[in-house]
Amino acid sequence: MVAAVLAGCWTVAVTVPTELVGWLVDQTLLAAGLDRAVWLWPAVALATVVLAGVPVLLLALLPRAGAVRAAGWAWLAGLLAFGALALLRALPPVHHEGYLAALAATAALLAVAFGRLSRRQPPVPQRAPGGPPPPSSVNGPPASAAAGGVGRVGKPFPRPAPATLLAVAAGLATLLPWARVGALGGLLETLLAAAAAAAVGLLAGAVLDARFWSCFAVGRPPRPARLVLVGGLVAGVALLLVAAGVGQSGAQLPALLTLPPLGFALAALQTPAAREDGPVGPAPARWLVGLAAFGPLAFADPEEITLLLATDRDVPFWVAVGAAVGLAVAVVLAVAYGVLLARPRGRTPDRRVAAATAAVLLAAVAAVYAVPGQPGLHGERLLVVLREQADLSGVPAGPPGRVGRDARAREVYRRLVATAERTQAGLRRDLSRLGLRPRPYYLVNAVEVDGGPGVRAWLSRRPEVGRVLVSQRLRPLPAPAPTKRGTEPAPAGPTWNVSLIGADRVWSQLGVTGAGVVVGSSDSGVDGRHPALADGFRGGDDSWYDPWSHTRTPTDRGGHGTHTTGSAVGRGGVGVAPGASWVGCVNLARNLGSPARYLDCLQFMLAPFPAGGDPFTDGRPERGPQVLTNSWGCPSIEGCDPGALRAATAALDAAGVFVVAAAGNTGPYCGSIEDPPATYPDVFTVGAVDRQRRVATFSSRGPVPGAAKPDVVAPGAGVLSAMPGGGYAVLDGTSMATPHVAGVVALMWSANPALVGDLDRTRRILRETAVPAEATYRSRNPSDACDGDANITGAGVVDAYAAVRAARAQ
Repeated sequence: MVAAVLAGCWTVAVTVPTELVGWLVDQTLLAAGLDRAVWLWPAVALATVVLAGVPVLLLALLPRAGAVRAAGWAWLAGLLAFGALALLRALPPVHHEGYLAALAATAALLAVAFGRLSRRQPPVPQRAPGGPPPPSSVNGPPASAAAGGVGRVGKPFPRPAPATLLAVAAGLATLLPWARVGALGGLLETLLAAAAAAAVGLLAGAVLDARFWSCFAVGRPPRPARLVLVGGLVAGVALLLVAAGVGQSGAQLPALLTLPPLGFALAALQTPAAREDGPVGPAPARWLVGLAAFGPLAFADPEEITLLLATDRDVPFWVAVGAAVGLAVAVVLAVAYGVLLARPRGRTPDRRVAAATAAVLLAAVAAVYAVPGQPGLHGERLLVVLREQADLSGVPAGPPGRVGRDARAREVYRRLVATAERTQAGLRRDLSRLGLRPRPYYLVNAVEVDGGPGVRAWLSRRPEVGRVLVSQRLRPLPAPAPTKRGTEPAPAGPTWNVSLIGADRVWSQLGVTGAGVVVGSSDSGVDGRHPALADGFRGGDDSWYDPWSHTRTPTDRGGHGTHTTGSAVGRGGVGVAPGASWVGCVNLARNLGSPARYLDCLQFMLAPFPAGGDPFTDGRPERGPQVLTNSWGCPSIEGCDPGALRAATAALDAAGVFVVAAAGNTGPYCGSIEDPPATYPDVFTVGAVDRQRRVATFSSRGPVPGAAKPDVVAPGAGVLSAMPGGGYAVLDGTSMATPHVAGVVALMWSANPALVGDLDRTRRILRETAVPAEATYRSRNPSDACDGDANITGAGVVDAYAAVRAARAQ
């Protein structure tokens, strides 16, 4: 018995930390912008199986005591199941439906295999001290247990046993917190989650079968305390091992908390039948574990269980709440069932009482889900990119300045819309017939639709389709995350970063503030009532668009967009071009985006349209902003591939729109500028420096295929700017550097309106007038030199004063 205790403690001590460390490593790689390590979870699984497997295998083979050997075999089965299931995490998280299908199939196969192995073992009857063996074999259900729902001769559809109904009730109780704080994905995703949970329940029933329980139901009558305390503890460790393999990276963590205590509840459900003629069998484990596993599998998106969202009361917070409440429910169930069923005179409640309990809890889950929960389906969508894209060659340049730029924008808009209308007609008609809710785009000739892997495969085979991307959609929260606010006071004059690039000298010595130029911000939003930004909002019915929440006035809960817009055009000393106007669009919700939402905003920036208008027919390209600041990137986890937005930035370039984008915060690794749109040649990419003009270690570096990046660097470490609610905050990142360059372009075009839309000359001036920056390196190894300082510092630190003077001289 001592060996069993030590082996169980060792198994738990190995499994829980390795799962937590594996998830943290996965999240660290994600936050650093590094490629996902496909080998990570197979390596974690192998290490866990090897470290825990040796003592567990010895425990299963060497001891003579039946209960000790049963513990060893149950833990060995759980460990093998974990190893097989954990390998499935090598599948990309973005393909959650594929993972769930694989989980369902693998768990079902393991259940069948374990069941067959169990049936081949000889029976292990338990003899009471000095008495005859019990009248039933543990290999099959006893007569009275069969009468309770395991199977009865002549009745192919037996009524469920009271113990099974109580297990269903307990499983539904564990679902209650998830129905409140979680949200379902798409229809197929939910059905596959149900199938996977059912298969996990079958697996648990195969591991914790009648043979297992009979080894702890010793004596005649059996001792309930031994069955519940010892058998429940052993079952809890086995369930912990199964739970460790259930769910994508992060989704297994709630199951690690909630499933193990249910081992005691399952043991208590075995006691009444064990008093009579043997354990009730695997049915309670199948239902209880299956329903408990359904909660985190169906009501949480593993891609949203991320450290990127952990700073707010976002999905990680609510998953933690669901897991904590689920743990409390599991403990209460274990204690309640133990007291109710395992006491000396305990008996199983009447079948009608058990059925009524299960029915009440089912109604409670439905009511919680429908009223305070987040009802409906919230699955991912697909972005169908058509093979043919608009031909924008030969667009007339027109006269210099704003008039020519507006004429080019109108012609680009006309060609884009015409191409989309012509090539999308048949596809949109077919998608509408299938009820897939097509949403067309023209900036990239694409259509966003509902659908899973089956729809994606069908679309990929259509001749007009180039490729199909996953367009992520965040699941709703039970309560909005609190708005981020700043605690710093307003600056008394120009901030250090504004002075470092000489923008304050442009205002005072050259009399240029950016008047007459409109800057477009695509970000988390903008607080339109902030004192530094309120007067700069262009206004009208086409200056704000929110495709996520459909707000009608400039709003920002995340704070990121208010900060970046403030650095570009804010007043009171925080913005580079305080005289410029701004328009805004929300492409980030809770710090995450998708290809379609990024397209929504870029499309709006080319041709703004009134609230509720049709982008195809109501676009106003002459009202589009001339300069765009984009402090975001679209990584693969959000659904983008390297060319996802290429046609969009090419169209904006053809229309004479100056697009500025952040390099990213995944330095100091070389080649870490890898997320669109920063990699594109027609996008002006910006890295970050500190007060000493040293490149920040977090600033991403080039090269990118075919080009040196970033183009320039700007202040991005310790930048003070506006935050929602009227306050200010100091933030770091290339996100903070990017709006400085957008503001400098606004100053240049305000100083010389003939430069508006002349992208080549503007880029050339910015590069030629930049001042040297000090490169920083990951190490002194030549491989960390990134093929030259041009891929670390670009042309240097942008110089607003020199750039505006050069622009005037053109």
